[in-house]
Amino acid sequence: MGIVSPGKNNYLELLINRGTNVKNNPSLLERLARLDTNTVSDALDFLGLPGATHGLRPLWDCPKIVGRASTIQLGPKADAMPTVHLISPVIDAVTTDDRILVISGGIDGISCWGDILANAAVSKKVRGSVIDGFSRDIEGSESIGYPVYGRGITMISARNRVIQTGSGEPVEVRGVTVHEDDYVIADCCGTVFVPAARIEEVLDMGERIARRQDGMVEAVRAGRSVAEVMHDKEFEAINQRDKK
Repeated sequence: MGIVSPGKNNYLELLINRGTNVKNNPSLLERLARLDTNTVSDALDFLGLPGATHGLRPLWDCPKIVGRASTIQLGPKADAMPTVHLISPVIDAVTTDDRILVISGGIDGISCWGDILANAAVSKKVRGSVIDGFSRDIEGSESIGYPVYGRGITMISARNRVIQTGSGEPVEVRGVTVHEDDYVIADCCGTVFVPAARIEEVLDMGERIARRQDGMVEAVRAGRSVAEVMHDKEFEAINQRDKK
């Protein structure tokens, strides 16, 4: 809840360690990294926007990730013809360090991610993968610090079962339509997508919510009634711009 302070497994701390001037000139991604999925989900609620998902959790104790979506669509393989391995062409094409792979179309119990793909993604400075599906070799991803979020873990290979059918186009992830270059934030509570065209509006609202909620926590700690602090009118007050 609220503004996140630098600490272990914190993407904001990574930005600071890289020398990014976060305090004086925060980018949109840096502003998003200061929030958490709970706050961003609340901001989407206030604005009447979809984006929060259910069931896409970290598949190891991985850090929060924040970035831009590279969308990938998967589907069942219908023939025995040899084909390029799913997701590998998208990784090969990555040219920037802000990418999160957003993978749709996974089949229950069948892997669509593994440690060889994870190593390739690390070499291309991909920030992590969000899979509406399952991963195998999760220890391999963990051993190189590559964040993977998804529905679960399996050992069953995708080979001859699942193929890539598209990329760079809108995909559906847990009921949310995600476009190429949309914003992604994932942490221990789950995964949220923010439409690129609405990111500044969502960030403004999220920062207001964070300030209000931090003040509510301070009020409870100071002895104010929690029933009073958490009354609906206190949350509705977020819609009124507060002073920064």
